[in-house]
Amino acid sequence: MSGNSHQAIKHHEPSRGPRSLLLHVCCGPCALMPLTRLKDEGYEVTAWFMNPNIHPLMEYLRRREAAALCAEKHGIPILFEDTAWDVTAWLRATRGRDTPPARCAWCCESRMEATWARARELGFAAFSSSLLYSRYQPHEVIAAAGHRLAASADGPAFVYRDFRSDWQAGIDASKEWELYRQPYCGCIYSEAERYQKRLVRCYSTTA
Repeated sequence: MSGNSHQAIKHHEPSRGPRSLLLHVCCGPCALMPLTRLKDEGYEVTAWFMNPNIHPLMEYLRRREAAALCAEKHGIPILFEDTAWDVTAWLRATRGRDTPPARCAWCCESRMEATWARARELGFAAFSSSLLYSRYQPHEVIAAAGHRLAASADGPAFVYRDFRSDWQAGIDASKEWELYRQPYCGCIYSEAERYQKRLVRCYSTTA
């Protein structure tokens, strides 16, 4: 995919101080409350949108736009890792683990690993993810990956928070801000699972 993989919102420059934190952002609605809480705690947050699992491309672009709007409203910088979007490569990587829970665990773990690596490369003091907000993601797997990565030498610290307690507040805020709210998790498998009932209704009425 073409584009600048480190494009940032204009007028907002990432911090590299002792309270700097790179927050992996899966979408705008899930990022709202983690950004609010982390800023309230005094972290200098930079959002990082890196989600090669999202399918199709137009869905990726809708979520990308919502994440950008969320960051802009919070007054923080956001970086887009657009060159990571490669559905073919992602599907190949899931081969042999393409059913839940293995698929979902790998999808989240791989993005945590990428976040840690990017935070280390760019000199952030800490990292975290908005995946910790969702009630539908493997929370314990995400947290364990973060703690494991942070135990590595010369890397950023992992800031763990259970943002699920802000679930309804995040929903209310995303509706108030009129952010795009996605109807399925992101990958082609979850899209099929989400809409399969429609297909069943179609062939049942024509049988």
